[in-house]
Amino acid sequence: MNETILIIEDEESICDILSYSLRNVGYKVHCAFTGQDGLRLFERCEPDLILLDLMLPDANGFDICKQLVNMSNVPILMLTARDDIVDKVLGLELGADDYMTKPFDIREVIARIKTALRRRIAPLATTILIHDYIRIEPASHTVFKDGEPVALKPKEYELLLLFARNKNQVFTREAALDAVWDMDYDGELRTIDVHVQRLRKKLDKPTRPSIIETVFGVGYKMIGD
Repeated sequence: MNETILIIEDEESICDILSYSLRNVGYKVHCAFTGQDGLRLFERCEPDLILLDLMLPDANGFDICKQLVNMSNVPILMLTARDDIVDKVLGLELGADDYMTKPFDIREVIARIKTALRRRIAPLATTILIHDYIRIEPASHTVFKDGEPVALKPKEYELLLLFARNKNQVFTREAALDAVWDMDYDGELRTIDVHVQRLRKKLDKPTRPSIIETVFGVGYKMIGD
């Protein structure tokens, strides 16, 4: 296991526990105790995944999340002591891929990290076309709109791939959560709405119907060509 994890967490005891446990299962780990140190370390260590605390001494964790998203597509798992749906939705809207509320079970943290990293590897390499202007290349994890690459976060990409590989199939929010996140989100179905909204913003054309159709009272589906 050669993946590198960057932990941005101001509580030294939590950072020590995470570092010890992650190194114990084979990950390389780097720790930063402030947001600015985290940004600097990110550029040096080129991590495969980031664990980001939202309550940092020198910066708002949401601001750090936004900066990291603008810098790369590395998966971000937020850690927060605030069990507030508003915080969770805001983090997802800014581009985070997952969240966990403190106190957490380290076994679940590791499971979620493995899931996020595993999903970065495309299982199928067949090109997928959506209408006449979107192309998905699973082998390289890239998406093109009118021939131009579109930057998608890992969970955005996975949700798009789910719909694209199952055109005309209606997915409830629960089914989409189970397929993409592999975790029980305790009824936080707004997670799917947030990611669909972001996909529409990045991929839809103003003069064309949305690539992802809302099935009112049920969920979403992608219309086949």
